[in-house]
Amino acid sequence: MTYSHLLFSTIWIPFIYGLIFLVFVKDAKTLGVRLLGLSGATLPFICAWILYFNYDSSLVNAYNFELILPTGLESLGIFLHLGLNGISLPLFILSATVGLSAIAYALFSNAERLNLYVGLLFLMFSGLMGTFASVDLFFFYFFHEFALIPTFIMIMIWGGATRHAVSLEMTIYLTLGALLSLIGLIALYQQSGAEAFNMIALKEALLEQPISEVLQNNIFALLLFGFGILVSLFPFHTWAPKGYGAAPTGAAMLHAGVLKKFGLYGLLQIAIPFLPSGSETWGFWLLLLGLGNILVIGLVTLAQKDLKQMVGYSSVMHMGYAFIGLGTFSILGAGGVLLLLVAHGLSVALLFLLSTCIYKRFSTFDMNEMGGLGQIAPNLSVFFALAILASIGLPGFANFWGEFIIFTALAESESTRWVFYLAVLGIIISAVYGLRAVGNIVFGVVKENAINTEASSGGTGDMNRIEKFSATVLLGSLLLIGVYPKVFSDYSNKTLQSLYSDNSISMNDGNIESLNLEEQTDHE
Repeated sequence: MTYSHLLFSTIWIPFIYGLIFLVFVKDAKTLGVRLLGLSGATLPFICAWILYFNYDSSLVNAYNFELILPTGLESLGIFLHLGLNGISLPLFILSATVGLSAIAYALFSNAERLNLYVGLLFLMFSGLMGTFASVDLFFFYFFHEFALIPTFIMIMIWGGATRHAVSLEMTIYLTLGALLSLIGLIALYQQSGAEAFNMIALKEALLEQPISEVLQNNIFALLLFGFGILVSLFPFHTWAPKGYGAAPTGAAMLHAGVLKKFGLYGLLQIAIPFLPSGSETWGFWLLLLGLGNILVIGLVTLAQKDLKQMVGYSSVMHMGYAFIGLGTFSILGAGGVLLLLVAHGLSVALLFLLSTCIYKRFSTFDMNEMGGLGQIAPNLSVFFALAILASIGLPGFANFWGEFIIFTALAESESTRWVFYLAVLGIIISAVYGLRAVGNIVFGVVKENAINTEASSGGTGDMNRIEKFSATVLLGSLLLIGVYPKVFSDYSNKTLQSLYSDNSISMNDGNIESLNLEEQTDHE
């Protein structure tokens, strides 16, 4: 088997396992079936890391592990074209990591209709791997939509009393976002004159004959607001916290942790480098709306008493840092955004996982009804405290590097320095609500409703083996990148330099090489 076929296997393995659980598995709570499912989540994870260790960073103008398969749509320039570059590789690894953690936790849960639940998660997992492995824009879009379908189904089945209202709001927003982004991608393809509907052909065509400034402005607007809605860009964010609150844990982990990165990946990989004039025209709005996510949603997060809602709003807030990082239009800022996407995906997935674990001990998400978790579940308390510290960007965790690089890019340019001063307030806000949550939940007097023995909710006094495993996968990844950010940055920096230097956009002075991550890490 070639590495190209190994890349393809990361898509079809979880797809096949999903069909097995949906069609053939009747009782998913037997040990044998659970171990079978665990193998299905582990194999794509192993394959992804094999590809990582065999990735050739010298191919800065090409994709590694390219595979092109016919689809019957060749006349439209559409092929199943797979491959990885320095931008897609980190998100591909993120998908494999969060997928393993989410499915492992779900397999050993006491969820009703577990076979259906796990089967849908596997299909979602397959779509996520395909999204970031796709070079062809049709399949990039197709796999994203494919991954969305299980999300809606899971909310409708396990979403509780609010599931109908939540699913309706999500449908409206996400349909609008998907439609705008699709129109923008088609318009980009048509105006470019490219012979194929993929990123390589588009880049080559646009280098030969750039699109007019007016058309760039219009197409970029479609992509900005289309992708932006899918990422919960302010003020189109209201669907996200409600959706995550209603979704079962595995779905919330995969959607908030990975699937939501689709939009920012589209802006980073496609919209900004391919539409430089449009990027500059809409750059101010990128900064302003990103600040809306940080400051407005940050204040809303402060007011939350429900733990799961706090995590949901916090996720929306932190996407603002990514938008303002893109708004620097510097290679340094783009590199920070990519690191932040990976770090945020890991930390928010971990927080959703731990929120459910905490719910099992207290039978409520109301933080005012919690207290003394450190006494009844010391391991869970440590994991939760570390997850919060990672989320607010403490040095030593991956989130720190993403935010630090973005702030550095903002400060280096006079045109974005005002954003820097305002965005710093977001760090204070996130520290307040994060540390307050730790104080309310971990410390204080044990409430009467605290559960420290096996109960109907499935909670135990402290974390069981599968809870520790799933949490360790995510926390370990956060620490690995926090200690050694060059695990991804070396690959991504080379691709970003190549991709962004080829266009005509006026880049800020920030250069990714001006920040020696390895040297700074050593000082840590």
